[in-house]
Amino acid sequence: MTAPGDGALLHSSNPRRRRRETEDEKFNRRTLEPQRVASASGGMVSTAHPGATAAGVAALEAGGNAVDAAVWAALALGVCEPAASGLGGQTMMLVHLADESRTFALDGSSRAPSLATIDAFDNFPRERRRGHRATTVASSPAVYDYALERYGRLGVSEALQPAIHLAEEGYKVSELQGQLNRRERKHLLKSSGAASLFLRQGRLAYREGDTFCQPVLAATLRRLADVGFEDFYLGKIAQLIVEDMEQNGGFVRADDLALIPQPIEREPLKGRFYGNQVRTMPPPSAGRTLIEMMNIYKALPAEFRNLDTPGGAVLFAKAVQQAFWDRQDRPFDPAFYPQVDQEKMLSPSYGRALAARMLQEYLGNGETTHLSVMDADGNAVALTQSIENVYGACAASPQLGFLYNNYLSAFDHHDPSNPFYLRPNAVPWASVAPTLVFQEGQCRLAIGSPGSERIAPSVLQVMIRLRKLSPLAAVEAPRLHCSIDGVVSLEAPRMSSEIQAALAREGFEMDQREAYSFYMGCVQMVMRRNGSFVGVADPRRDGSAAGPSW
Repeated sequence: MTAPGDGALLHSSNPRRRRRETEDEKFNRRTLEPQRVASASGGMVSTAHPGATAAGVAALEAGGNAVDAAVWAALALGVCEPAASGLGGQTMMLVHLADESRTFALDGSSRAPSLATIDAFDNFPRERRRGHRATTVASSPAVYDYALERYGRLGVSEALQPAIHLAEEGYKVSELQGQLNRRERKHLLKSSGAASLFLRQGRLAYREGDTFCQPVLAATLRRLADVGFEDFYLGKIAQLIVEDMEQNGGFVRADDLALIPQPIEREPLKGRFYGNQVRTMPPPSAGRTLIEMMNIYKALPAEFRNLDTPGGAVLFAKAVQQAFWDRQDRPFDPAFYPQVDQEKMLSPSYGRALAARMLQEYLGNGETTHLSVMDADGNAVALTQSIENVYGACAASPQLGFLYNNYLSAFDHHDPSNPFYLRPNAVPWASVAPTLVFQEGQCRLAIGSPGSERIAPSVLQVMIRLRKLSPLAAVEAPRLHCSIDGVVSLEAPRMSSEIQAALAREGFEMDQREAYSFYMGCVQMVMRRNGSFVGVADPRRDGSAAGPSW
Protein backbone atom coordinates (compact mmCIF):
# COMPACT_ATOMS: atom_id res chain seq x y z
CA MET A 1 0.00 0.00 0.00
CA THR A 2 1.15 3.50 -0.69
CA ALA A 3 -0.29 6.32 1.36
CA PRO A 4 1.65 9.54 0.71
CA GLY A 5 2.65 11.74 3.61
CA ASP A 6 5.66 13.06 5.46
CA GLY A 7 5.56 10.43 8.19
CA ALA A 8 6.39 10.75 11.85
CA LEU A 9 9.75 10.12 13.46
CA LEU A 10 10.07 6.79 15.19
CA HIS A 11 12.30 7.22 18.25
CA SER A 12 14.51 4.43 19.61
CA SER A 13 15.69 4.23 23.22
CA ASN A 14 18.84 6.06 22.09
CA PRO A 15 17.80 9.66 21.29
CA ARG A 16 20.66 9.92 18.79
CA ARG A 17 19.29 7.08 16.70
CA ARG A 18 16.05 7.71 14.91
CA ARG A 19 14.52 6.78 11.62
CA ARG A 20 11.49 7.84 9.69
CA GLU A 21 8.54 5.46 9.61
CA THR A 22 7.59 4.11 6.24
CA GLU A 23 4.01 4.76 5.17
CA ASP A 24 3.14 1.07 5.58
CA GLU A 25 4.60 1.05 9.11
CA LYS A 26 2.69 4.15 10.08
CA PHE A 27 -0.60 2.84 8.67
CA ASN A 28 -0.17 -0.55 10.35
CA ARG A 29 0.74 1.05 13.68
CA ARG A 30 -2.42 3.12 13.65
CA THR A 31 -4.57 0.07 12.97
CA LEU A 32 -3.09 -1.62 16.05
CA GLU A 33 -3.12 1.34 18.42
CA PRO A 34 -6.73 2.55 18.59
CA GLN A 35 -7.45 5.66 20.65
CA ARG A 36 -10.89 6.50 22.00
CA VAL A 37 -9.99 10.18 22.26
CA ALA A 38 -7.34 12.15 20.36
CA SER A 39 -6.24 15.70 19.68
CA ALA A 40 -4.34 17.19 16.76
CA SER A 41 -3.78 20.50 15.04
CA GLY A 42 -4.03 19.43 11.39
CA GLY A 43 -7.47 17.78 11.32
CA MET A 44 -9.25 14.84 12.89
CA VAL A 45 -10.89 11.55 11.91
CA SER A 46 -13.17 9.44 14.10
CA THR A 47 -14.56 6.14 12.80
CA ALA A 48 -15.85 2.81 14.07
CA HIS A 49 -12.58 0.95 13.39
CA PRO A 50 -8.90 1.92 13.78
CA GLY A 51 -8.12 0.65 10.27
CA ALA A 52 -10.63 3.09 8.80
CA THR A 53 -9.39 5.91 11.01
CA ALA A 54 -5.85 5.25 9.78
CA ALA A 55 -7.10 5.42 6.19
CA GLY A 56 -8.77 8.78 6.78
CA VAL A 57 -5.67 10.21 8.44
CA ALA A 58 -3.53 8.94 5.54
CA ALA A 59 -5.77 10.93 3.16
CA LEU A 60 -5.24 14.14 5.16
CA GLU A 61 -1.47 13.56 5.28
CA ALA A 62 -1.47 12.97 1.51
CA GLY A 63 -2.89 16.46 0.94
CA GLY A 64 -6.53 15.47 0.78
CA ASN A 65 -9.39 17.38 2.35
CA ALA A 66 -12.20 16.21 4.64
CA VAL A 67 -14.13 14.74 1.71
CA ASP A 68 -11.15 12.64 0.62
CA ALA A 69 -10.58 11.50 4.20
CA ALA A 70 -14.24 10.57 4.65
CA VAL A 71 -14.31 8.48 1.45
CA TRP A 72 -10.97 6.77 2.20
CA ALA A 73 -12.26 5.90 5.67
CA ALA A 74 -15.66 4.79 4.37
CA LEU A 75 -14.05 2.43 1.86
CA ALA A 76 -11.84 1.00 4.60
CA LEU A 77 -14.84 0.50 6.90
CA GLY A 78 -16.38 -1.70 4.20
CA VAL A 79 -13.38 -3.99 4.67
CA CYS A 80 -12.78 -3.96 8.42
CA GLU A 81 -16.39 -3.58 9.56
CA PRO A 82 -18.16 -5.73 6.94
CA ALA A 83 -21.15 -6.52 9.17
CA ALA A 84 -22.13 -2.84 9.05
CA SER A 85 -21.28 -1.43 5.62
CA GLY A 86 -19.56 -2.02 2.31
CA LEU A 87 -19.77 -1.68 -1.45
CA GLY A 88 -23.18 -3.35 -1.39
CA GLY A 89 -24.85 -0.70 0.77
CA GLN A 90 -25.82 2.96 0.79
CA THR A 91 -24.05 6.09 2.02
CA MET A 92 -25.34 9.46 3.27
CA MET A 93 -23.08 12.48 3.72
CA LEU A 94 -23.41 15.92 5.24
CA VAL A 95 -20.65 18.15 3.87
CA HIS A 96 -19.42 21.63 4.76
CA LEU A 97 -17.07 23.42 2.35
CA ALA A 98 -15.41 26.28 4.19
CA ASP A 99 -14.13 28.22 1.17
CA GLU A 100 -17.64 28.33 -0.33
CA SER A 101 -19.41 28.75 3.02
CA ARG A 102 -21.71 26.01 1.79
CA THR A 103 -23.26 23.08 3.62
CA PHE A 104 -25.20 20.41 1.77
CA ALA A 105 -26.55 16.92 2.18
CA LEU A 106 -25.58 14.16 -0.23
CA ASP A 107 -28.57 11.83 -0.35
CA GLY A 108 -27.08 8.49 -1.35
CA SER A 109 -30.23 6.39 -1.09
CA SER A 110 -30.18 2.99 -2.74
CA ARG A 111 -32.97 2.05 -5.17
CA ALA A 112 -35.48 -0.76 -5.33
CA PRO A 113 -34.90 -2.94 -8.41
CA SER A 114 -37.69 -3.02 -11.01
CA LEU A 115 -38.61 -6.65 -10.31
CA ALA A 116 -39.08 -6.03 -6.56
CA THR A 117 -42.84 -5.63 -6.32
CA ILE A 118 -45.16 -6.35 -3.44
CA ASP A 119 -46.55 -9.40 -5.28
CA ALA A 120 -43.07 -10.90 -5.51
CA PHE A 121 -43.06 -11.29 -1.72
CA ASP A 122 -46.60 -12.59 -1.20
CA ASN A 123 -45.55 -16.17 -0.51
CA PHE A 124 -42.11 -15.40 0.90
CA PRO A 125 -42.36 -12.43 3.31
CA ARG A 126 -39.16 -13.43 5.15
CA GLU A 127 -37.18 -12.93 1.95
CA ARG A 128 -37.47 -9.19 2.51
CA ARG A 129 -35.08 -9.63 5.43
CA ARG A 130 -32.32 -11.95 4.20
CA GLY A 131 -31.06 -13.53 1.03
CA HIS A 132 -30.54 -12.23 -2.50
CA ARG A 133 -34.16 -11.07 -2.76
CA ALA A 134 -33.72 -8.62 0.10
CA THR A 135 -31.25 -6.32 -1.65
CA THR A 136 -31.65 -2.98 -3.37
CA VAL A 137 -29.35 -1.44 -5.99
CA ALA A 138 -26.28 -0.41 -3.97
CA SER A 139 -25.45 3.29 -4.03
CA SER A 140 -22.23 3.54 -2.00
CA PRO A 141 -19.83 3.24 -4.98
CA ALA A 142 -21.75 5.98 -6.82
CA VAL A 143 -21.58 8.24 -3.76
CA TYR A 144 -17.84 7.74 -3.34
CA ASP A 145 -17.24 8.53 -7.01
CA TYR A 146 -19.45 11.63 -6.96
CA ALA A 147 -17.90 13.03 -3.79
CA LEU A 148 -14.31 12.50 -4.92
CA GLU A 149 -14.90 13.81 -8.45
CA ARG A 150 -16.62 17.03 -7.39
CA TYR A 151 -15.25 17.86 -3.98
CA GLY A 152 -12.09 15.84 -3.29
CA ARG A 153 -8.48 16.66 -4.09
CA LEU A 154 -7.23 13.11 -4.61
CA GLY A 155 -8.18 10.43 -7.11
CA VAL A 156 -10.22 7.24 -6.99
CA SER A 157 -7.21 4.94 -7.27
CA GLU A 158 -5.50 6.60 -4.30
CA ALA A 159 -8.70 6.41 -2.25
CA LEU A 160 -8.90 2.64 -2.65
CA GLN A 161 -5.32 1.80 -1.62
CA PRO A 162 -5.87 1.60 2.18
CA ALA A 163 -8.95 -0.58 1.68
CA ILE A 164 -7.01 -2.87 -0.66
CA HIS A 165 -4.19 -3.11 1.88
CA LEU A 166 -6.61 -4.04 4.69
CA ALA A 167 -8.34 -6.64 2.54
CA GLU A 168 -5.06 -8.25 1.44
CA GLU A 169 -3.14 -8.14 4.72
CA GLY A 170 -6.15 -8.65 6.96
CA TYR A 171 -6.93 -7.32 10.41
CA LYS A 172 -7.48 -8.80 13.85
CA VAL A 173 -11.07 -9.79 14.64
CA SER A 174 -12.29 -7.94 17.74
CA GLU A 175 -14.35 -9.41 20.56
CA LEU A 176 -17.44 -7.61 19.25
CA GLN A 177 -16.92 -8.82 15.69
CA GLY A 178 -16.46 -12.37 16.93
CA GLN A 179 -19.74 -12.16 18.83
CA LEU A 180 -21.62 -10.84 15.80
CA ASN A 181 -20.08 -13.49 13.55
CA ARG A 182 -21.22 -16.24 15.93
CA ARG A 183 -24.67 -14.71 16.22
CA GLU A 184 -25.27 -14.47 12.47
CA ARG A 185 -23.45 -17.68 11.48
CA LYS A 186 -26.67 -19.65 10.90
CA HIS A 187 -27.87 -17.00 8.46
CA LEU A 188 -24.53 -16.69 6.66
CA LEU A 189 -24.53 -20.47 6.14
CA LYS A 190 -27.69 -20.18 4.03
CA SER A 191 -25.69 -18.38 1.31
CA SER A 192 -22.73 -20.36 0.00
CA GLY A 193 -21.12 -17.15 -1.18
CA ALA A 194 -21.45 -15.39 2.18
CA ALA A 195 -20.33 -18.48 4.10
CA SER A 196 -17.22 -18.95 1.97
CA LEU A 197 -16.25 -15.32 2.49
CA PHE A 198 -17.23 -14.50 6.07
CA LEU A 199 -16.86 -17.80 7.96
CA ARG A 200 -13.66 -19.71 8.69
CA GLN A 201 -13.34 -22.64 6.31
CA GLY A 202 -16.80 -21.71 5.06
CA ARG A 203 -18.57 -22.97 8.18
CA LEU A 204 -17.01 -21.77 11.46
CA ALA A 205 -17.38 -18.41 13.17
CA TYR A 206 -14.32 -16.21 13.45
CA ARG A 207 -12.93 -15.81 16.95
CA GLU A 208 -11.43 -12.81 18.68
CA GLY A 209 -7.80 -12.43 17.63
CA ASP A 210 -8.15 -14.29 14.34
CA THR A 211 -6.69 -12.53 11.30
CA PHE A 212 -9.41 -11.96 8.71
CA CYS A 213 -8.11 -11.58 5.15
CA GLN A 214 -10.37 -10.93 2.16
CA PRO A 215 -8.48 -11.68 -1.09
CA VAL A 216 -11.65 -11.79 -3.20
CA LEU A 217 -12.72 -8.34 -2.01
CA ALA A 218 -9.17 -7.08 -2.53
CA ALA A 219 -9.39 -8.13 -6.19
CA THR A 220 -12.71 -6.31 -6.58
CA LEU A 221 -11.30 -3.16 -4.99
CA ARG A 222 -8.19 -3.37 -7.16
CA ARG A 223 -10.35 -3.56 -10.28
CA LEU A 224 -12.26 -0.46 -9.15
CA ALA A 225 -8.93 1.31 -8.61
CA ASP A 226 -7.83 0.37 -12.13
CA VAL A 227 -10.99 1.11 -14.12
CA GLY A 228 -13.16 3.28 -11.85
CA PHE A 229 -16.40 2.95 -9.88
CA GLU A 230 -18.47 2.91 -13.08
CA ASP A 231 -17.47 -0.74 -13.47
CA PHE A 232 -19.72 -1.56 -10.51
CA TYR A 233 -22.73 -0.48 -12.57
CA LEU A 234 -21.76 -0.95 -16.22
CA GLY A 235 -18.73 -3.24 -16.37
CA LYS A 236 -17.40 -6.60 -15.28
CA ILE A 237 -18.45 -6.21 -11.64
CA ALA A 238 -22.00 -5.36 -12.75
CA GLN A 239 -22.05 -8.48 -14.90
CA LEU A 240 -20.97 -10.66 -11.95
CA ILE A 241 -23.64 -9.11 -9.70
CA VAL A 242 -26.37 -9.84 -12.25
CA GLU A 243 -25.18 -13.42 -12.80
CA ASP A 244 -25.17 -14.03 -9.05
CA MET A 245 -28.65 -12.50 -8.67
CA GLU A 246 -30.08 -14.61 -11.50
CA GLN A 247 -28.58 -17.80 -10.09
CA ASN A 248 -29.97 -17.14 -6.60
CA GLY A 249 -33.39 -15.63 -7.28
CA GLY A 250 -32.42 -12.01 -6.61
CA PHE A 251 -34.11 -9.08 -8.33
CA VAL A 252 -31.23 -6.80 -9.38
CA ARG A 253 -30.66 -6.80 -13.15
CA ALA A 254 -28.37 -5.03 -15.61
CA ASP A 255 -30.90 -2.29 -16.36
CA ASP A 256 -31.25 -1.52 -12.63
CA LEU A 257 -27.49 -1.11 -12.28
CA ALA A 258 -27.19 0.85 -15.51
CA LEU A 259 -29.47 3.57 -14.11
CA ILE A 260 -26.69 4.24 -11.55
CA PRO A 261 -28.17 5.54 -8.26
CA GLN A 262 -26.40 8.89 -8.36
CA PRO A 263 -26.60 10.84 -5.09
CA ILE A 264 -28.76 13.93 -4.91
CA GLU A 265 -27.56 17.17 -3.34
CA ARG A 266 -30.20 18.49 -0.96
CA GLU A 267 -30.53 21.39 1.43
CA PRO A 268 -29.85 20.23 4.99
CA LEU A 269 -32.49 20.71 7.64
CA LYS A 270 -31.79 23.60 10.02
CA GLY A 271 -32.29 24.02 13.72
CA ARG A 272 -30.84 25.80 16.72
CA PHE A 273 -29.56 24.34 19.95
CA TYR A 274 -28.48 26.71 22.72
CA GLY A 275 -27.32 29.39 20.31
CA ASN A 276 -25.59 27.00 17.92
CA GLN A 277 -26.78 26.42 14.37
CA VAL A 278 -27.50 22.76 13.63
CA ARG A 279 -27.52 21.26 10.13
CA THR A 280 -28.66 17.68 9.70
CA MET A 281 -29.79 15.17 7.08
CA PRO A 282 -33.13 15.79 5.34
CA PRO A 283 -35.63 13.09 4.26
CA PRO A 284 -35.58 10.26 3.47
CA SER A 285 -33.19 10.31 6.44
CA ALA A 286 -34.17 11.09 10.03
CA GLY A 287 -32.71 14.52 10.69
CA ARG A 288 -36.18 15.97 11.19
CA THR A 289 -36.73 13.47 14.02
CA LEU A 290 -33.57 14.77 15.71
CA ILE A 291 -34.69 18.40 15.33
CA GLU A 292 -38.12 17.70 16.81
CA MET A 293 -36.54 15.93 19.81
CA MET A 294 -34.17 18.88 20.18
CA ASN A 295 -37.02 21.43 20.08
CA ILE A 296 -39.00 19.54 22.72
CA TYR A 297 -36.02 19.10 25.02
CA LYS A 298 -34.87 22.71 25.01
CA ALA A 299 -38.45 23.89 25.74
CA LEU A 300 -38.54 21.96 29.03
CA PRO A 301 -37.89 23.75 32.33
CA ALA A 302 -34.27 23.54 33.44
CA GLU A 303 -35.01 21.10 36.26
CA PHE A 304 -36.30 18.57 33.70
CA ARG A 305 -33.36 18.81 31.31
CA ASN A 306 -31.02 16.65 33.41
CA LEU A 307 -30.88 13.20 31.84
CA ASP A 308 -29.59 11.68 35.08
CA THR A 309 -32.72 12.47 37.09
CA PRO A 310 -36.03 10.56 37.03
CA GLY A 311 -37.97 13.52 35.63
CA GLY A 312 -35.37 14.29 32.99
CA ALA A 313 -35.20 10.66 31.85
CA VAL A 314 -39.01 10.32 31.68
CA LEU A 315 -39.50 13.49 29.65
CA PHE A 316 -36.62 12.65 27.33
CA ALA A 317 -38.23 9.26 26.67
CA LYS A 318 -41.54 10.97 25.94
CA ALA A 319 -39.82 13.38 23.54
CA VAL A 320 -38.20 10.51 21.65
CA GLN A 321 -41.47 8.59 21.44
CA GLN A 322 -43.39 11.65 20.21
CA ALA A 323 -40.86 12.40 17.47
CA PHE A 324 -41.12 8.83 16.20
CA TRP A 325 -44.92 9.03 16.23
CA ASP A 326 -44.78 12.20 14.15
CA ARG A 327 -42.28 10.77 11.67
CA GLN A 328 -44.49 7.71 11.14
CA ASP A 329 -47.61 9.84 10.75
CA ARG A 330 -45.93 12.25 8.32
CA PRO A 331 -43.81 10.17 5.90
CA PHE A 332 -41.99 12.44 3.48
CA ASP A 333 -40.10 11.61 0.30
CA PRO A 334 -38.72 14.82 -1.25
CA ALA A 335 -38.22 13.19 -4.65
CA PHE A 336 -41.81 11.97 -5.08
CA TYR A 337 -44.04 13.73 -2.54
CA PRO A 338 -42.88 17.35 -2.27
CA GLN A 339 -46.46 18.45 -1.50
CA VAL A 340 -46.44 16.78 1.93
CA ASP A 341 -45.94 19.39 4.66
CA GLN A 342 -43.16 18.57 7.09
CA GLU A 343 -42.79 22.03 8.61
CA LYS A 344 -44.79 21.12 11.72
CA MET A 345 -42.17 18.64 12.85
CA LEU A 346 -39.43 21.26 12.47
CA SER A 347 -41.28 24.12 14.17
CA PRO A 348 -39.92 25.33 17.52
CA SER A 349 -43.45 26.39 18.50
CA TYR A 350 -44.66 22.83 17.96
CA GLY A 351 -41.82 21.59 20.15
CA ARG A 352 -42.78 24.06 22.89
CA ALA A 353 -46.42 22.94 22.77
CA LEU A 354 -45.41 19.29 23.03
CA ALA A 355 -43.05 20.03 25.91
CA ALA A 356 -45.82 21.83 27.80
CA ARG A 357 -48.22 18.95 27.27
CA MET A 358 -45.65 16.33 28.34
CA LEU A 359 -44.75 18.33 31.42
CA GLN A 360 -48.38 18.66 32.43
CA GLU A 361 -48.97 14.94 31.93
CA TYR A 362 -45.87 14.02 33.90
CA LEU A 363 -46.58 16.31 36.81
CA GLY A 364 -50.15 15.09 36.78
CA ASN A 365 -49.54 11.50 36.69
CA GLY A 366 -31.85 -1.10 14.99
CA GLU A 367 -26.62 -2.22 10.97
CA THR A 368 -24.88 0.92 10.27
CA THR A 369 -21.62 2.77 10.78
CA HIS A 370 -20.70 6.44 11.11
CA LEU A 371 -17.57 8.53 10.70
CA SER A 372 -16.77 12.19 11.25
CA VAL A 373 -13.94 14.22 9.70
CA MET A 374 -12.61 17.78 9.86
CA ASP A 375 -9.58 19.23 8.09
CA ALA A 376 -7.32 22.19 8.78
CA ASP A 377 -9.09 24.33 6.15
CA GLY A 378 -12.42 24.21 7.99
CA ASN A 379 -14.10 21.57 5.82
CA ALA A 380 -16.16 18.93 7.61
CA VAL A 381 -17.99 15.72 6.75
CA ALA A 382 -20.42 13.60 8.77
CA LEU A 383 -20.95 10.32 6.89
CA THR A 384 -23.27 7.44 7.78
CA GLN A 385 -23.43 4.30 5.68
CA SER A 386 -25.04 0.91 6.03
CA ILE A 387 -26.01 -2.44 4.58
CA GLU A 388 -29.11 -2.14 6.85
CA ASN A 389 -29.08 -5.05 9.35
CA VAL A 390 -26.01 -6.81 10.77
CA TYR A 391 -24.37 -8.58 7.80
CA GLY A 392 -27.08 -7.08 5.56
CA ALA A 393 -28.80 -9.72 3.46
CA CYS A 394 -26.30 -12.36 4.67
CA ALA A 395 -25.70 -13.03 0.98
CA ALA A 396 -22.76 -12.35 -1.33
CA SER A 397 -21.20 -13.31 -4.63
CA PRO A 398 -18.17 -15.57 -4.02
CA GLN A 399 -16.51 -13.79 -6.95
CA LEU A 400 -16.83 -10.27 -5.54
CA GLY A 401 -16.31 -10.45 -1.80
CA PHE A 402 -18.82 -7.95 -0.39
CA LEU A 403 -22.21 -8.45 1.27
CA TYR A 404 -25.45 -7.30 -0.31
CA ASN A 405 -27.70 -4.98 1.69
CA ASN A 406 -31.21 -5.90 2.84
CA TYR A 407 -32.88 -2.53 2.37
CA LEU A 408 -36.00 -4.06 0.82
CA SER A 409 -36.99 -4.71 4.43
CA ALA A 410 -37.03 -0.93 5.03
CA PHE A 411 -39.92 -0.20 2.66
CA ASP A 412 -43.58 -0.04 3.61
CA HIS A 413 -45.30 -3.22 2.41
CA HIS A 414 -48.89 -2.47 3.45
CA ASP A 415 -50.06 1.06 2.57
CA PRO A 416 -49.88 2.09 -1.14
CA SER A 417 -50.36 5.74 -0.13
CA ASN A 418 -47.14 5.73 1.90
CA PRO A 419 -44.32 7.43 -0.04
CA PHE A 420 -42.01 4.59 1.01
CA TYR A 421 -44.33 1.86 -0.25
CA LEU A 422 -42.31 -0.67 -2.24
CA ARG A 423 -42.28 0.14 -5.95
CA PRO A 424 -39.63 0.06 -8.71
CA ASN A 425 -36.81 2.59 -8.27
CA ALA A 426 -38.18 3.79 -4.94
CA VAL A 427 -35.86 4.75 -2.08
CA PRO A 428 -36.13 3.18 1.40
CA TRP A 429 -36.72 4.82 4.75
CA ALA A 430 -33.49 5.71 6.51
CA SER A 431 -32.89 6.42 10.20
CA VAL A 432 -29.50 8.08 9.79
CA ALA A 433 -28.87 11.61 11.03
CA PRO A 434 -25.31 12.80 10.29
CA THR A 435 -25.11 16.27 11.82
CA LEU A 436 -22.88 19.36 11.77
CA VAL A 437 -23.04 22.11 14.39
CA PHE A 438 -21.89 25.68 13.72
CA GLN A 439 -20.89 28.56 15.94
CA GLU A 440 -20.47 32.01 14.45
CA GLY A 441 -20.46 30.52 10.95
CA GLN A 442 -17.66 28.02 11.61
CA CYS A 443 -18.25 24.29 11.83
CA ARG A 444 -17.40 23.25 15.39
CA LEU A 445 -18.84 19.73 15.62
CA ALA A 446 -19.35 16.77 13.29
CA ILE A 447 -21.35 13.96 14.86
CA GLY A 448 -23.42 10.90 14.07
CA SER A 449 -24.09 7.32 15.05
CA PRO A 450 -25.27 3.95 13.79
CA GLY A 451 -28.13 2.18 15.53
CA SER A 452 -31.27 2.46 13.38
CA GLU A 453 -33.97 4.30 15.36
CA ARG A 454 -31.52 4.79 18.25
CA ILE A 455 -29.42 7.16 16.11
CA ALA A 456 -31.20 10.47 16.75
CA PRO A 457 -31.60 9.93 20.52
CA SER A 458 -27.93 8.91 20.82
CA VAL A 459 -26.74 12.01 18.96
CA LEU A 460 -28.98 14.33 20.99
CA GLN A 461 -27.92 12.86 24.34
CA VAL A 462 -24.26 13.48 23.50
CA MET A 463 -25.03 17.03 22.37
CA ILE A 464 -26.89 17.66 25.64
CA ARG A 465 -24.07 16.32 27.77
CA LEU A 466 -21.42 18.30 25.87
CA ARG A 467 -22.75 21.43 27.55
CA LYS A 468 -21.33 20.27 30.90
CA LEU A 469 -19.01 17.31 30.27
CA SER A 470 -15.75 16.73 28.43
CA PRO A 471 -16.07 15.25 24.91
CA LEU A 472 -15.10 11.73 26.03
CA ALA A 473 -17.34 11.84 29.10
CA ALA A 474 -20.28 13.02 26.99
CA VAL A 475 -19.89 10.09 24.60
CA GLU A 476 -19.25 7.52 27.35
CA ALA A 477 -22.23 8.58 29.48
CA PRO A 478 -25.17 6.14 29.87
CA ARG A 479 -27.95 6.29 27.28
CA LEU A 480 -31.60 5.49 26.95
CA HIS A 481 -33.98 5.13 24.03
CA CYS A 482 -37.75 4.94 23.72
CA SER A 483 -39.45 3.07 20.88
CA ILE A 484 -42.69 4.19 19.29
CA ASP A 485 -44.61 1.60 21.31
CA GLY A 486 -43.23 2.75 24.65
CA VAL A 487 -40.37 0.34 25.28
CA VAL A 488 -37.48 2.14 26.98
CA SER A 489 -34.08 0.57 26.38
CA LEU A 490 -31.43 1.75 28.81
CA GLU A 491 -27.99 0.82 30.10
CA ALA A 492 -29.47 -0.42 33.36
CA PRO A 493 -26.28 -1.02 35.41
CA ARG A 494 -25.28 2.60 34.87
CA MET A 495 -28.65 4.21 35.71
CA SER A 496 -30.25 4.66 39.10
CA SER A 497 -33.16 2.50 40.22
CA GLU A 498 -35.12 5.74 40.75
CA ILE A 499 -34.93 6.51 37.02
CA GLN A 500 -36.15 3.03 36.10
CA ALA A 501 -38.96 3.19 38.66
CA ALA A 502 -40.10 6.60 37.37
CA LEU A 503 -40.23 5.30 33.80
CA ALA A 504 -42.21 2.25 34.89
CA ARG A 505 -44.71 4.46 36.76
CA GLU A 506 -45.32 6.38 33.54
CA GLY A 507 -46.30 3.16 31.78
CA PHE A 508 -43.05 2.50 29.91
CA GLU A 509 -41.88 -1.07 29.50
CA MET A 510 -38.26 -1.62 30.53
CA ASP A 511 -35.69 -3.19 28.19
CA GLN A 512 -32.62 -3.47 30.39
CA ARG A 513 -29.36 -3.50 28.44
CA GLU A 514 -25.81 -4.07 29.63
CA ALA A 515 -23.36 -1.25 30.32
CA TYR A 516 -21.86 0.27 27.17
CA SER A 517 -24.38 -1.67 25.11
CA PHE A 518 -23.74 -2.30 21.40
CA TYR A 519 -27.48 -1.70 20.97
CA MET A 520 -27.28 1.92 22.12
CA GLY A 521 -25.43 3.29 19.10
CA CYS A 522 -21.82 4.26 18.50
CA VAL A 523 -21.21 8.00 18.31
CA GLN A 524 -18.18 9.14 16.32
CA MET A 525 -17.50 12.81 16.97
CA VAL A 526 -14.98 15.44 15.91
CA MET A 527 -14.80 18.91 17.48
CA ARG A 528 -12.86 22.02 16.62
CA ARG A 529 -11.98 24.25 19.54
CA ASN A 530 -9.22 26.68 20.47
CA GLY A 531 -7.52 26.25 17.11
CA SER A 532 -7.13 22.47 17.34
CA PHE A 533 -9.23 19.33 16.93
CA VAL A 534 -10.55 16.72 19.34
CA GLY A 535 -11.93 13.39 18.20
CA VAL A 536 -13.87 10.83 20.23
CA ALA A 537 -14.81 7.27 19.28
CA ASP A 538 -17.57 5.58 21.22
CA PRO A 539 -16.32 2.78 23.54
CA ARG A 540 -19.49 0.79 22.77
CA ARG A 541 -17.84 -0.58 19.64
CA ASP A 542 -14.38 -0.81 18.05
CA GLY A 543 -13.75 2.77 16.99
CA SER A 544 -10.77 5.09 17.20
CA ALA A 545 -9.92 8.74 16.63
CA ALA A 546 -6.70 10.21 15.25
CA GLY A 547 -5.30 13.19 13.44
CA PRO A 548 -2.35 13.88 11.12
CA SER A 549 1.09 13.60 12.66
CA TRP A 550 2.26 17.05 11.68
